[in-house]
Amino acid sequence: MAYHLDLFAIFIFLGIVQAVFLSLFFFSKENRKIEANVYEGLMVLSMAACTFEIFLCYTGYILKCLWLVDFSEPLAFVIGPAFYLMVISLVQGKTNKTRYYHFIIPLVWLLIEIPFFIQSSDVKFNAWIGAYHPPGLAFRETRANFFNVPHHSELILIQLITYTVMGLTATINAFRKKNESFLRTRHATFMKLRSHAVQIVFVIVLFVVVKLLNRDDMGDHLFAAYISIPIYLISFQIIRQSGFFKQPSLVEQQKYKGSSVTAEQQQQLLRRLMETMGNDKPFLRPDFSLPDLADQLHVTVHLLSQVINEGLGKSFFEMTAEYRIREAKRLLKEQVNIKIEEIAEQVGYNSKSSFNTSFKKITGMTPSEWRG
Repeated sequence: MAYHLDLFAIFIFLGIVQAVFLSLFFFSKENRKIEANVYEGLMVLSMAACTFEIFLCYTGYILKCLWLVDFSEPLAFVIGPAFYLMVISLVQGKTNKTRYYHFIIPLVWLLIEIPFFIQSSDVKFNAWIGAYHPPGLAFRETRANFFNVPHHSELILIQLITYTVMGLTATINAFRKKNESFLRTRHATFMKLRSHAVQIVFVIVLFVVVKLLNRDDMGDHLFAAYISIPIYLISFQIIRQSGFFKQPSLVEQQKYKGSSVTAEQQQQLLRRLMETMGNDKPFLRPDFSLPDLADQLHVTVHLLSQVINEGLGKSFFEMTAEYRIREAKRLLKEQVNIKIEEIAEQVGYNSKSSFNTSFKKITGMTPSEWRG
């Protein structure tokens, strides 16, 4: 049999590579401290496993590794729970102790599939051509009888829809609670919730359309190609929020040698800086950075850094931390029923540990002690 490589196959394969690459960042030592990152990484990795099997079956390379036939089915049941738990983590700061119950179905499905996994290559071959119907290939004779659950695609779809509805309900309630506009929000967390909600709904719609219009699994390559798109979008969002492309040059990092800014100009910029930080509160954004603030004030990074260092006697990061903790102190007193994790998120911190460290460094006490 000739292997089938086309634009769909290449697009799918690159999405798989990108997903695996992304998961390394989600599960890194620092990032996995944030619970939402763990669930998002698990969701991305499960999607990658499903698309990898589709890629193998679509191209015919599954013939080189028949033992991988249907290997991703248990992981398909992980996508829904991972999405829902990611949403809950973003909304509530963390999930409760019952989170492990959501992964019972994938575990049960894995146990059900074990009799099939230990079958011969001939059985796996027949399962593949029975689903994808590659031209020119016939079923192999085999005496093996094994139990295989029918309509697994329908079961996966039902479970995915159930968890999507649960996740969308939590997302909508979060928007209403904070009086945020679903379409016009500029809050980083709400934008992430909105993005994932839209993407998961499109995944379900496409899944249904593909299964209705194609025999068995013959249209799965269309579904896999679409799944690659959210993976690319997640990569784009991460790169966009990264400070990698906003690093100052070595010349700018020097202590303002040869700077021609006058004391009056410095005071004017300092007043504008204080007004912006006090009125617009850009420091509440998790991705707040010196280059972004410089753009907002229409000055160079070099000049703004000089004004902060010389005018305030501190670095940009120290200034940002002080503004965030000042806001947190107010919220801790005014919103006594709000969890500390949520307060930390509201003032721009992605993790409770970073928030606690900064709070104690500036105030000399923990957020819990301050709240009393």
